[in-house]
Amino acid sequence: MPACGGGQRHDANEPSGKFTVEVTTASFPASQRLSEHSHLVLAVHNLSGRTLPDVAVTICNVTCAYPAPPGEGTSANAFSENLQMPGLAHPSRPVWVVDQSPGQGGAVTAYANTWALGQLAPGRTATFDFGVTAVKPGRHVVAWEVAAGLDGKASAVLSDGSLPHGTFTVLIRRAPAQTYVNSNGQVVTTAPTPP
Repeated sequence: MPACGGGQRHDANEPSGKFTVEVTTASFPASQRLSEHSHLVLAVHNLSGRTLPDVAVTICNVTCAYPAPPGEGTSANAFSENLQMPGLAHPSRPVWVVDQSPGQGGAVTAYANTWALGQLAPGRTATFDFGVTAVKPGRHVVAWEVAAGLDGKASAVLSDGSLPHGTFTVLIRRAPAQTYVNSNGQVVTTAPTPP
């Protein structure tokens, strides 16, 4: 049995080429509040006539472009941003806490900020649903990018040949919602206060 790092190359079985996809859903609430649970959802539909080797999504701070400026891209953890303070062991601090990752946690990969849901047959859709809770107020940008495989030989493209990617700009309000039970036994949530 080969030791770690030995044996066949990881990308040996990944087909080369471009796989046409459509992002049928890309949603994340633009207005949130501290302690509020929300969902970032990306649905990827395979328009190509071939099976995607391993449909994947990468979540980045501000941009997924490479190379990214310091503190952006995957230099910060997913749903986080880097603090610009000297002496920190790791500058990345959460903006959202991930409560539920796609695939019930089984989609985590060894690649930075990347989740994969496996092969995606032609005409099928894979949905990446991130359940998150906001923990830092302010205006934040979350970027995302879709890949057809994890080893760099297979690439996902839109029908116009461009890379499937995008951003969400989110305002997290400082005050969490106030919740109470009224005299009828109903749970009532008050409107959030401005930041």
